[in-house]
Amino acid sequence: MSLLGAAEIRALAAQLDLKPAKALGQNFVIDANICRKIVKLAGVTSTDVALEIGPGLGSLTLALLDEAAAVTAIEIDQRLASQLPITVESHSEHFKNLDVINEDALQVSHLQQPPTVLVANLPYNISVPVLLHYLEKFPTIRTGVVMVQAEVADRLIAKPGTKDYGIPSVKAAWWAHMSNAGSVSRSVFWPVPNVDSKLVGFIRHEPLGDEALRLRVFAAIEAAFSQRRKMLRSALKNWLGSSETAQQVLEKAGIDPTLRGEALVIDQYCAIGRAVDELGIRF
Repeated sequence: MSLLGAAEIRALAAQLDLKPAKALGQNFVIDANICRKIVKLAGVTSTDVALEIGPGLGSLTLALLDEAAAVTAIEIDQRLASQLPITVESHSEHFKNLDVINEDALQVSHLQQPPTVLVANLPYNISVPVLLHYLEKFPTIRTGVVMVQAEVADRLIAKPGTKDYGIPSVKAAWWAHMSNAGSVSRSVFWPVPNVDSKLVGFIRHEPLGDEALRLRVFAAIEAAFSQRRKMLRSALKNWLGSSETAQQVLEKAGIDPTLRGEALVIDQYCAIGRAVDELGIRF
């Protein structure tokens, strides 16, 4: 199989009269080596159904097809979605293993083939919502590697008490363990972005609770970080109705009410969610 290089990427774009759209986060990977590296880091095997978000002109898609049993690629740009099967057929003997879906990735909640691994160069402007959406909607996804803006990667892998720790950090931890899988040079993209990129790897862990608990936990996370400099008994009062109720919930959960939300790990937010239920608080 031959992967795409810089000259071929630019030629394809010219053929399609495609000017990369900043609004769609279109920075195409032009380095075949980084594509192979990402697929290797994700541990894609011949039994995997790989899911790719925003395949663009197909650089990473071809690398995935070289290893996976099948690849589902979701592309919002109709020109790119139409061209991708043509490009793949001319470069890979595994072209029949590709399924291209021309939709907004955030609107997809069902796939014919349940994906087992997520590997993607995620558009910078929607990377966190997309990642959380697919972790929520597709529990068959066990592992993955995503390329995101460096600042986003730092938030996803951040630890409690750090400046980057926030809503993305804790919500992602509900589903999976996130880790830093390396940095990516700006030179592997065309056009060259004005931000740095990093790779984030993840491994899904056992469920922390049911959907009802998740909704309570996410509400607690959002309330805590909406006023992250305030103590939890104050930050949670609007959500729970009063500071007194917040204090009661936190004590029930075994959490110091004077802590800030940035000090808590996901298990402590789960304790808050369970305490709300045990105390019979309804919204």
